[in-house]
Amino acid sequence: MKKTSFLLAILSICISSIAQEKMTPELLWKLNRVSGIGLSKDKKYVVYNVSTPNVENNKSSSKKYFISLADGKNYPLVNIDSLLKDNTISPDGKYKLSDEPVKIKKNRGEDYYPSLTKSNVFIFDNLNNRHWDTWEDGNFDHVFITELANPSNKTDININEPYDCPTKPFGGSEDYIWSPDSKKVIYVTKKKYGTEYATSTNTDLYAYDIANKTTTNITEGMMGYDINPSFNSKNQLAWLSMRREGYEADKQDIIVWNGITKMNLTQQNDLIHVEGFIWSDDGNKIFFYAPIDGTLQLFEVTYPGLTKMMPIIRQITKGDFDISGIIGQSGNQLIVSRTDINHAAELFAVNIANGTMKQLTHTNDDIYARIKLSKVEKRIIKTTDDKDMLAWVIYPPDFDPNKKYPTLLYCQGGPQSALTQFYSFRWNFQLMAANGYIIIAPNRRGMPGHGTEWNESISKNWGGQVMKDYLSAIDDISKEKYVDTTRRGCIGASFGGYSVFYLAGTHHNRFKTFIAHDGVFDLRSMMGTTEEIWFTDWDFGGRYWEKTNAAVKKSMVRYNPIEFVDNWNTPILIYQGGKDYRVPIEQGLQAFQAAQLRGIKSKLIYMPDENHWVLSAQNAQIWQAEFYKWLHETLD
Repeated sequence: MKKTSFLLAILSICISSIAQEKMTPELLWKLNRVSGIGLSKDKKYVVYNVSTPNVENNKSSSKKYFISLADGKNYPLVNIDSLLKDNTISPDGKYKLSDEPVKIKKNRGEDYYPSLTKSNVFIFDNLNNRHWDTWEDGNFDHVFITELANPSNKTDININEPYDCPTKPFGGSEDYIWSPDSKKVIYVTKKKYGTEYATSTNTDLYAYDIANKTTTNITEGMMGYDINPSFNSKNQLAWLSMRREGYEADKQDIIVWNGITKMNLTQQNDLIHVEGFIWSDDGNKIFFYAPIDGTLQLFEVTYPGLTKMMPIIRQITKGDFDISGIIGQSGNQLIVSRTDINHAAELFAVNIANGTMKQLTHTNDDIYARIKLSKVEKRIIKTTDDKDMLAWVIYPPDFDPNKKYPTLLYCQGGPQSALTQFYSFRWNFQLMAANGYIIIAPNRRGMPGHGTEWNESISKNWGGQVMKDYLSAIDDISKEKYVDTTRRGCIGASFGGYSVFYLAGTHHNRFKTFIAHDGVFDLRSMMGTTEEIWFTDWDFGGRYWEKTNAAVKKSMVRYNPIEFVDNWNTPILIYQGGKDYRVPIEQGLQAFQAAQLRGIKSKLIYMPDENHWVLSAQNAQIWQAEFYKWLHETLD
């Protein structure tokens, strides 16, 4: 017995020593990235992809697998078609859908001067000349219908139209689907061109009739985004819809059309902003996920059809995690993707009745078993207008409340995106905490999941209450004895980068260092160079030359970071992507130049081939290395 106890003690010490590692940038980029593909035709298996970054080769490799829902065993996938239904093939098996680029417009030099084949000139007479990270070349993605018995019979359903389907920049094959009777193709596009395209969010759903080759706008008069069409087993069509044109962060609801009437299933609940959904197998309800109280949770809503009953919404899951995708339904369970601040995405099975969860994939267990996890807790903070604001606080591994720690205020982008239990491979809270920092991440004004009023109060008010919310968060956590108030930093990207630039001139010496990635520095030049004009029109209240527009005056003068550079006195690190056309290059360059000319310790990390994100493995390693090098230089 004594020998057994001794061996157990030794084993315990060994396990403890193995688990002494902390997350590092190198470990972070060894994590597998799991994404669900779908359920097998018989609903007995889950098909998924595992992507593994390779820093040395500066690219990723991927493998597909399937897992048995009966016994949990994994198998490598050889032939995906043997397991999965091909949704691009019509239900009657006669046709196949695909998309490919079609040259519609002339805007290259060689289009006008055919002999000058070595030119690289673009010629534009309209806006939408670039989008996200790509210059427009006159090609538009179109949907084609191919007759499988006669592949030469191929029809372009948008012939000669300068519209994209899939929609740019992120649309895929989900933007076009078959009707259950194989007679129609439902597709998503924004039938606007040039300046009209750049100033509108009005995507619509169109039904293309194969027999008579006519097109009908299903969402005529619905002026916001209409996306993600999906039929149920009863030939009823659902999609995600926003109400107002030009407002990208409007409340997103589920609309169902039975061929006669349209019904909004989620408008009744002010908290619900739907991120994604699937129909139930019986077609009587819809499962969806949405932000609530700083997390993404799974819900269901009934569809009452033509009855006079109201849709009923029920929350299925609860907890400090995110449901970040729904793969499908298998009997009484849903297969979902789940993350939390300490764990990258894995697939889980959720009991629909009670919300209990079972983990299916374990692709990163070996790494997480070796490292110490961060303590994560919710904190409720009183704002200056006496509201309760939720914030996430992430503590270093082995946190000791009797010690003092440098503390980072994290500013979320968006501006209207939820700050939940996401797992980022760049803004990774687990990695920040492992480097010895406390992070406070507030659900400040402008975030869904706390009601429409809370979410919308940031529009045309970027430098208003939201900045007070940030300062309330850092002031509140600073009351704790373990926060070293002489070593506080402020970090963020996009709108979070704007927040950094703005607070750099208005923080009243709270912070010792700042880090901004692709942040908005000057709202005038932002409006003048960004590619999605509808965004600045809505959020800034208009255009910079509208001298009598009160909203424009407030945004572009009172709440413009460039107006407060005379107050800058704190070190600042600035990242800027060269192919970021959403927050273009002049934003980061102006901010860095201002800091340098003011004699402030500053550094510019310019990434010429990155867009608004950092996608290259080696660039990401440098991003992380410079991030912590800067913090160690200016905060430790």
